[in-house]
Amino acid sequence: MKKREETMQRPIIGITMGDPFGNGPEITVKALSDPGLYTLCRPLVVGDISSVAYAAAVAKTVSGLDVQVHLIHDVQEAYFRRGVIDVLDMGLIQVGQIPGDPAAPKPFGVGATALGGEASFQYVAKVIDMAMKGEIHATVTNALSKEAINMAGHHFSGHTEIYAELTGCGQYAMMLVHGDLRVVHVSTHVSLREACERVKTDRVLACIRMAHEACIGLGIDAPRIAVAGLNPHCGEGGLFGREEIEQIQPAIDAAMKEGLLIPDGKPVPADTVFSKALGGWYDVVVVMYHDQGHIPLKVKGFVYDREKNCWDAVEGINLTLGLPVIRVSVDHGTGFGHAGSGRASAGSLLNAIHCAIRISSNRR
Repeated sequence: MKKREETMQRPIIGITMGDPFGNGPEITVKALSDPGLYTLCRPLVVGDISSVAYAAAVAKTVSGLDVQVHLIHDVQEAYFRRGVIDVLDMGLIQVGQIPGDPAAPKPFGVGATALGGEASFQYVAKVIDMAMKGEIHATVTNALSKEAINMAGHHFSGHTEIYAELTGCGQYAMMLVHGDLRVVHVSTHVSLREACERVKTDRVLACIRMAHEACIGLGIDAPRIAVAGLNPHCGEGGLFGREEIEQIQPAIDAAMKEGLLIPDGKPVPADTVFSKALGGWYDVVVVMYHDQGHIPLKVKGFVYDREKNCWDAVEGINLTLGLPVIRVSVDHGTGFGHAGSGRASAGSLLNAIHCAIRISSNRR
């Protein structure tokens, strides 16, 4: 009885398989082969049993991992035990179902397809529905292809926008995390020209607030927030642009009046703010656009081994802030070119699962 009670206290984490022709299935198998994970949570995969079973076979051949795959149609049917991967089967993909070659035995690495886009979209829709109904405590997403989901007729620029639409969320933001480096974006998947136009006081203030709340959820009691400037040298007093003066500074002033901790009290030049953050000056940096935040995170988290000719580490995670459900994601793409080889790193997915555990446990 005591063991069952302890199991029931662990959060149920719903994990989407990602694009079935990408690296998601094999990364999922690798991550859920970690026996320690089951002492912390109850992981459940939302995807297709055929893809996960094939990935498990590849993992056994390449890495010697030996796991069973358990087909379920409801959370209540899950075993939640080490050595068994529970898969809520959507029945959308069959092994060998590759567009243009239905007899092909290898279900990975075929690139972006409408079939893969439709399947990966449905996995996300399902896991969101489960979270909204309270059947699971948090969601974790593997990579999908933006090209593929648009080929399938789902016109979203990524996971973040899908979650916002399906949960009815109006104000949301992306947060990237690797170790102690955390960034929250004012804008993400838009052109650089549009990103500059989106730097408005209300939006910057909303992102500062969400950054603060996200850090609280991660267990940081009094988060120190840096706000990056948009222009070189923060505009040099208006010489290189006035966004810092007219839009960003008013947001900082308003946030500080609310009691949020912004040590500098003004925008920080983007060419120094991340070095300071890595040095422990800040707990989170609010950035103005996609690449301003993604580049430093990926320089730190993605490590390529020249001698082995492979990625030594692909780490870092992506959180969507402002949602009524918890969503954490890997911070890498589908890796179509190497999918099915057994070489994909599960580091980012493990980081995402552990983050989802921490946030859901704090909320509960």
